[in-house]
Amino acid sequence: MKHSLQLKLGQHLTLTPQLQQSIRLLQLSTLELNQELEQMLQDNPLLEREDEDTAAGETGEGAAPISGNEVSEAATSGSEDAVTDLDDADWNDYAGTPGDDEESDRAQGPISGSTLREHLLNQLIVSPLTLRDRMLVAALIDDLDESGFLSQPLPDITAALAEEIDDLEPEEVETALKHLQNMDPTGVGARNLAECLTLQLRALPPETPARDAAMQLTTHYLELLAARDVGKLKKMLGIDDFLLRTVRTLILSLNPRPGAAFGADEVHYVVPDVYVRKVKGMWIASLNADAMPKLRVNRVYADILARHRESGGNQLTTQLQEARWLIKNVQQRFDTILRVSQAIVDRQKHFFEHGEVAMRPLVLREIADAVDLHESTISRVTTQKYMMTPRGLFELKYFFGSHVATESGGACSSTAIRALIKQLVAAESVCKPLSDGQLAEVLGQQGIVVARRTVAKYRESMQIPPANMRRAL
Repeated sequence: MKHSLQLKLGQHLTLTPQLQQSIRLLQLSTLELNQELEQMLQDNPLLEREDEDTAAGETGEGAAPISGNEVSEAATSGSEDAVTDLDDADWNDYAGTPGDDEESDRAQGPISGSTLREHLLNQLIVSPLTLRDRMLVAALIDDLDESGFLSQPLPDITAALAEEIDDLEPEEVETALKHLQNMDPTGVGARNLAECLTLQLRALPPETPARDAAMQLTTHYLELLAARDVGKLKKMLGIDDFLLRTVRTLILSLNPRPGAAFGADEVHYVVPDVYVRKVKGMWIASLNADAMPKLRVNRVYADILARHRESGGNQLTTQLQEARWLIKNVQQRFDTILRVSQAIVDRQKHFFEHGEVAMRPLVLREIADAVDLHESTISRVTTQKYMMTPRGLFELKYFFGSHVATESGGACSSTAIRALIKQLVAAESVCKPLSDGQLAEVLGQQGIVVARRTVAKYRESMQIPPANMRRAL
């Protein structure tokens, strides 16, 4: 085989360290950015955060005119998964706004400084139980999930405990479970939703209206209640329509997740990057100064480096360049966020005036063309960046959505269609809720051409149950 040398020309993209840093900072959320900056401040002595008392005075070389790193709370942890097939929406009031993301009045927020396990162990410590019984109850407490339910079948727990505790009888574990179920909050230690609700009903005063019928329903016929099988429920319980409504109201007043009120979940924080206000009839986006770090080059080290540049100091020279890059990239990050945010506001001004029903279709390409950036850059800018508006706090991605054709040849945003569906469901008769086909017909009458399956997809995305589940008993 003959060897030879050949010269070929080609092109390839090389990302400089400065560009790589710019891209990385752009995709970070505000909290992640501050964490990244704290690490850089520790690693680079030529970079410093400008103190508040010097903010109004002299600024160092390369200082960015931005300030603060305070954090404001905007959201807490998400909801937990359902424990049975009975939909969580059953505990919402569908006479109001079905599918609304807000918690019902019955729901409780996290109890600060106490987990469910700590709360139960504190009760166990002062209980009159024997040491062996306390060990068994403590073992059951350790097996509870965040909702307060046993995470394993009782026989499996018994088998696991038998390997650690001598001469353990199944009856002892069952007795320990009864002790646990007598603790606060009522309903804790249940093996399923039916048992949880039954425990809470049993704890009510005997004279509570419809208590006995409600206990019979939760013990034997909870699936029929979830399926809204009114006829079969009345037959099985031997009650009329009025008493059945009373039973349902009583059951919906109970807590399906007794352990969820305790602060076991991590609290999440959101910092608005941009504020939107109406100024002289125009909607204007402005950066949140409190979310922007104030950085500068350390003048003392920079002066020392300038005086001794001839004697070497390559590492300090590199760190000086890195500090300047970082300050520039941080400023560029916020400038890009502001440009993109204003472009979004300009195109969604009707949303700020009239709400979700006025949201127009918008895609990344449209904003990319408007601000002369690549779509991938717009995607990074709009991820985990938040806009505070008079209508609430929204991620920038919220303002983008696909379009559905209208009879007039125009387009309607999927967000607007969701809002219309929510309004239609809120205004429907609880005795004759609208089916997906009927919702599609009503939208068609308003000039929005949408298929029944599309309506079903949007309805499910808003966690609105189907018509048969929304029908009042």
